[in-house]
Amino acid sequence: MTLFDTVRDCGRRRREIAPGAVHLPDWLAPAQQRQLVDAFQSWTRGPVPLNAPRLPGGRRMSVEIVCLGWHWRPYRYTREAGDVNGARVLELPGWLAGLGRDAVAAAYERAPADYQPDTALVNYYADGAHMGMHQDKDERANHPVVSFSIGDRCRFRFGNTVNRGKPYTDVDLASGDAFVFGGPSRFAYHGVPKVHAGTAPDGCGLPSGRVNITLRVTGLSG
Repeated sequence: MTLFDTVRDCGRRRREIAPGAVHLPDWLAPAQQRQLVDAFQSWTRGPVPLNAPRLPGGRRMSVEIVCLGWHWRPYRYTREAGDVNGARVLELPGWLAGLGRDAVAAAYERAPADYQPDTALVNYYADGAHMGMHQDKDERANHPVVSFSIGDRCRFRFGNTVNRGKPYTDVDLASGDAFVFGGPSRFAYHGVPKVHAGTAPDGCGLPSGRVNITLRVTGLSG
């Protein structure tokens, strides 16, 4: 038995936004969302606390992040958080990696052959936080990225693999939604231009803001 023994059937239909990019609405049941929020709150207590990474130009991101497995800083991975307090990050829990494999299977309607995520970037969006258009390309592997949303609804902008501009598709991600992108869309630009404050549903465990958990395969060792 794991923390997540079953995954609720989607009440809204899965939708392919682009080749290899799939939106799974209502994928996490309310009880699962609360369990993830409880886990998030424990992760933020350390050994590496929630922090807003500083970009190379000196500006800090408006999103705060805590990492599991590997520590991400713009734009590389390390085991220790040298830009925060030098501590080693927590290990990625097996149950969370398993939940990511379940999401990949649901998105592509087949069991993933070799999907073994080894890191999670757990993002917290307070009121007014946003994420600019970017590619997830610091990994040395091209396995799918899995994203879980809990709390306030957001506008998720999923673009193309060439530039930050159009064409792109705006998707409303609500609490409990999952989003998987791999294959031809693995390196598509994407971002969160807006979070709709005060839209978190009762019972999700998060009174305000948005928690976004992204699972990745780094392709790194050591």
